[in-house]
Amino acid sequence: MEKNNVKKIVFLTGTRADFGKIRSLISKLNEDGHFATHIFATGMHMDSKYGSTVNEIEKFGFPNIYKFINYAGPSTLDAIFANTVSGFGNFVRETKPDMIVVHGDRSEALAGALVGSMNNILVAHIEGGELSGTIDEMIRHAVSKVSHLHFVANEEAKKRLIQMGEKEDTIFVIGSPDLDIMRSENLPTLSEMKKTFDVPFDKYGIFIFHPFSAEMGGLLKSVEIVVDALIESKFNYVAVYPNNDPGTDIILDIYKKKLFNSKRFIIHPSMRFEHFLTLLKNANFIIGNSSAGIREAPFYGVPAINIGGRQSNRVREGKIGSI
Repeated sequence: MEKNNVKKIVFLTGTRADFGKIRSLISKLNEDGHFATHIFATGMHMDSKYGSTVNEIEKFGFPNIYKFINYAGPSTLDAIFANTVSGFGNFVRETKPDMIVVHGDRSEALAGALVGSMNNILVAHIEGGELSGTIDEMIRHAVSKVSHLHFVANEEAKKRLIQMGEKEDTIFVIGSPDLDIMRSENLPTLSEMKKTFDVPFDKYGIFIFHPFSAEMGGLLKSVEIVVDALIESKFNYVAVYPNNDPGTDIILDIYKKKLFNSKRFIIHPSMRFEHFLTLLKNANFIIGNSSAGIREAPFYGVPAINIGGRQSNRVREGKIGSI
């Protein structure tokens, strides 16, 4: 039973990545005693293809987890968005939260922010104000415009939100929200990570390649070229499935044809964020077009090779090469 003076905070999460970035905040609020957290788990969390990562959320022991399937099989961003608006809207009207917290630039985040705004509920957006030059950028800016509070990663993002018309006193620079976990002394050890995910390599690179709407016409050829180059390198790789955006099946078909039977490639649908950080921290490099190569890799001093335009306008630092 929730006390009358306790504030209800709803976190919407649709991917393994955004949950990794908001988990520490959920934990802090639960420890505080003045808040009751609710988690609306949807998107990739509910997809068995990606390991049904809602199970990972449950393992943390968080209360009030609501599961919602917003797509089944191949789907489009607009359909996922519409389904999430409908499902989350019903959930919000039943739960009556004081605040909704969304992260990033997924269609689920836009749905959550829009539902909150239209129901006069305070919406907090984490990591707005970023540039990427993709549909993600447009979604991210749209999320910011229907949010009330903004927790951004850097001063550039803050300035950009002010240019977009957001009030300065609603914007707070907090850095990358996963830094608390990245700096934690409680990350799994290298041996624990290797045992959990059957990684036999002492030296390895990480390969993550997501579909990119602006490059969809050449996606098949691009993936084949990259995969062939990795095979030719004769190095060891740990690959993680792409996200569930349109084009994912094209990428996975190439993996199945060329990588699944290779002894130099270990492929996982998903990894718990803490285990992924240990994997990254000990990698020789990361290659692909994941934001992990732009954000997390430089923090650990891990070289990153960024392919294509998916991260072209991101704020970056460290050893990052683009091709």
